[in-house]
Amino acid sequence: MLSRPFRFASFTPVAVVLCLLGAATADAQQYPNRPIRLIVGYPPGGPSDITARLVAPYLTEALGQQIVIDNRAGAGGTVAATLTARAEPDGYTISIVANGEMAISPNLRKLPYDPLKDFETVSRIGANQLALVVHPSVQAKSVAELVALAKAKPGTVNFASAGTGSTAHLAGELFKSLAGIDIVHVPYKGAGPALIDLIGGQVHMLITGYPGALPHIKAGRLRALGATGPKRMIAAPDLPTISETVKGYDVTSSYGLVLPLRTPKAIVARLHRETAAIVKKPEVREKLIALGFDPEGNTPAEFAAQIKSELAKWAKVIKIANVKVE
Repeated sequence: MLSRPFRFASFTPVAVVLCLLGAATADAQQYPNRPIRLIVGYPPGGPSDITARLVAPYLTEALGQQIVIDNRAGAGGTVAATLTARAEPDGYTISIVANGEMAISPNLRKLPYDPLKDFETVSRIGANQLALVVHPSVQAKSVAELVALAKAKPGTVNFASAGTGSTAHLAGELFKSLAGIDIVHVPYKGAGPALIDLIGGQVHMLITGYPGALPHIKAGRLRALGATGPKRMIAAPDLPTISETVKGYDVTSSYGLVLPLRTPKAIVARLHRETAAIVKKPEVREKLIALGFDPEGNTPAEFAAQIKSELAKWAKVIKIANVKVE
């Protein structure tokens, strides 16, 4: 008796897609079953790194898998953002992103990723306000007095920054534009050197992270004139906002979690749910507030809308100030 000839199974394109969707669903249901990499686009010790290390232990506990911090500093966070955009969309690569790589750098140079098209947003952990600080020798004790001084002596007041195209630089340019004053930009290679020279009296003012400036403010080495957000900082309610004097001024450094595009929706939803719950924990809120944050833990759609809004805002500032980077 002759056996029947062996026949290869044939699959229609629809069947192939259904098989792949089934496999992806199964993977999402089992997620996570191994350690997860959390990419940080800046060196240890900076705001992105501090935020990542604050959230990571709680995510490890919630997910039952170790969150491994991977610092990939370079090009204002764009090295890490590129790695994330190109990573396998399986939920095992997450990145904490900030304004620099998502809203500022894309307006200054051509990048290998699109902040609006190449990521799945998870949640914005919070927005971190900056502070306008001056050297005590500056004859201004309020934002209004600083504006008046700059108008009385055009081109004589200068402001330091962490470098051309940095958040500090653009924050200064926005202040200059909205206040209608002529102040001179002095770029440094990083926020640290700029702060050191401000304390030394080599420059007049700097817009920088409030937590880093706070010890110098308390010691009298610097004078804080205003916070950069739309409302007063929870951590410093007595510090007026710049917008109380200069209408429309609003600068915050936001930090949130993103995944590579096409990460399964079930994984995105799980990570959002856990992140939002972590940000609501009283001890986490307390730590974020101490760092100058307004804690959020918002939805993926809300975070995506915030990135789009920031991208448009900084595009206008960069155009008005004619900022160009080499």
